[in-house]
Amino acid sequence: MGEAEAGERDGRPATASAAAMEDKGKAKRDGVVKEVIRLERESVIPILKPKLVMKLAYLIERDNDRSEFMKLCKRVEYTIRAWYLLQFDDLMQLYALFDPVNGEKSLEQQEYEVAQSGQYLLNLPIQVDEYKVDSKLLKRYFKEHPHDNLPAFADKYIVFRRGIGIDQTTDYFFMEKVDVIISRAWRSLLRVTRIDRLFSKKQVPSTKDKKKTDEINEDAEEPDLYVERVRLEKMELSIRNLLRKMTIQEPTFERMIVVYRKASTESKPDRGIYVKHFKHIPMADMELVLPEKKNPSLTPMDWVTFIISAVIGLVTLIGSLEMPKADIWVVTAILSGLIGYCAKIYFTFQANMVTYQNLITKSMYDKQLDSGKGTLLHLCDDVIQQEVKEVIVSYYVLMEQGKATIQDLDLRCEQLIKEEFGVECNFDVVDAVKKLEKLGIVSRDSIGRILCVPLKRANEIIGTTTEEMVLRAQKAPAAS
Repeated sequence: MGEAEAGERDGRPATASAAAMEDKGKAKRDGVVKEVIRLERESVIPILKPKLVMKLAYLIERDNDRSEFMKLCKRVEYTIRAWYLLQFDDLMQLYALFDPVNGEKSLEQQEYEVAQSGQYLLNLPIQVDEYKVDSKLLKRYFKEHPHDNLPAFADKYIVFRRGIGIDQTTDYFFMEKVDVIISRAWRSLLRVTRIDRLFSKKQVPSTKDKKKTDEINEDAEEPDLYVERVRLEKMELSIRNLLRKMTIQEPTFERMIVVYRKASTESKPDRGIYVKHFKHIPMADMELVLPEKKNPSLTPMDWVTFIISAVIGLVTLIGSLEMPKADIWVVTAILSGLIGYCAKIYFTFQANMVTYQNLITKSMYDKQLDSGKGTLLHLCDDVIQQEVKEVIVSYYVLMEQGKATIQDLDLRCEQLIKEEFGVECNFDVVDAVKKLEKLGIVSRDSIGRILCVPLKRANEIIGTTTEEMVLRAQKAPAAS
């Protein structure tokens, strides 16, 4: 799996944008080639809402204004949450029709290249069993709702991602290093003997981009996001590297969501749609989130062990047969031992397969956040939190810095977040201004610049919310 699709956010249609990557440069660190890749910056404010509100309120000098600002933030959140409530109810009702647990009853009643190009901590070859995944649903969807630069797997499953992090691990990685050495030797052997040409697939040149991912708009003024990768596959072969601890590093997708449907037959259709939510997934180990994975095959180290054991057993048998005094009992004993030895190898082979399957299962258990309806509820709350933060930051900047054009407001918001919170983001200013205009607390002058109403007036325009009335009723003394 070489790329991931960007998901729907804040109720707006998704665009197929995620994991657009390219090599920026290479350097060496501790004997390992360091890769720097470029990722598309997302329209997400990576700051917790309470922290954002408290920090902005702290920057307001006057106590009265600070109190009014805190009240405005609450009213903004309550109002936006109410806007989305009906949409989310419709979403939950629709998903109930396709819930894998009881969706079938409801229907009756109502009639891969960056990831696959290497490994990080999970050094196992993992592939999707395509015969177990439905390809009709998504193919029909994208035919009716076309997107540019869809990945090759888009007819079987969709992967949405958000947030970029860094994962570091320090260890000796003895077995992993041996696997890397064996893999390199095997590839070299295939290349020298030219056997690799028999299995290589012809690359079809793309007219749009190299990796079927959305290209980053070079004309855009958004700052690039560069992330460093340090992998064992890029290490230099030396005794020193093999015997010492090393630190590897991989970018992670902080949140990933996979949507797919299992394959079924016409006689027994399966209408369930699976939605699974994961956290902190290293880019090189994204195979973890793939649906309906095949049982993992053996690692290069396993194959070398198996081949060496078989060769030793065969040489021992041939050597015994060539002995001048070899009789039938000796040959029988040797054959029995060899059969037992092969049986041991076979059961070891099976045990390794079970071990690898358990490793994948454990990794998925540790990384999975939720699935099905729980994932949708989580996303609904995320939508609201992002919308609220965008509106609050935009209003605060207009309040403190005065009227601005859309472009100026965008830059000011991004600069505020960078200066006060030390993080960078691609601020979605257009959506924020639409929400402010819908709330009625901003307007435009004769040349199109945006200006906000005073704080107290903004609170009067939004008015008392239902949540505030409930809170007042709870605080009121009970009637005797």
